[in-house]
Amino acid sequence: MTIKLDRSLADLRSWHPDACGMAMALDVIGPRSSMLILREALLYGTRRFELFVERVGVTEAVASARLKQLTEAGLLTRQPYKEPGSRTRYEYVPTAKGRDLTPVVLALMQWGAQHLQPEGAPLAVVDDASEQPVRVGFVGQDGTERTSDELRIRPTGHARRAARTSDDHAGERAGPGEE
Repeated sequence: MTIKLDRSLADLRSWHPDACGMAMALDVIGPRSSMLILREALLYGTRRFELFVERVGVTEAVASARLKQLTEAGLLTRQPYKEPGSRTRYEYVPTAKGRDLTPVVLALMQWGAQHLQPEGAPLAVVDDASEQPVRVGFVGQDGTERTSDELRIRPTGHARRAARTSDDHAGERAGPGEE
């Protein structure tokens, strides 16, 4: 049950995932505590600093650093609020860019429930109207669910153009008879 690779990618030594979206995403998201803060913000509606500290189980310094990182990355935005008799404070609200990570967070939660919680998960994601369980999956543009056996990874047009440009420039730099 493996996603197939396009023929042009079959020789793993001939290419490298230089602009890998996964690596770039992990660079932005950061460590485990950042993902747990995203879980809190995206799934449970946590917004306030002290609740992130309490619910994620990190120090104030760690929460502060992670919230700053996620805000600078554009995944959360700070919004001021003021309770009567208190100074202005900030809550952290997911941006559209941050909300786009919801399927990723849910997929990790579902994987953990399936493989790491033999007694069953404490929470389930269900359709609001029907109460039927839902899960993250592979869905084609036509709305039909696919299995991983039905998928293939291939270079995009952008990647092919970039590779051709790189090859053209390499040929320009090569001396006589070195191409």
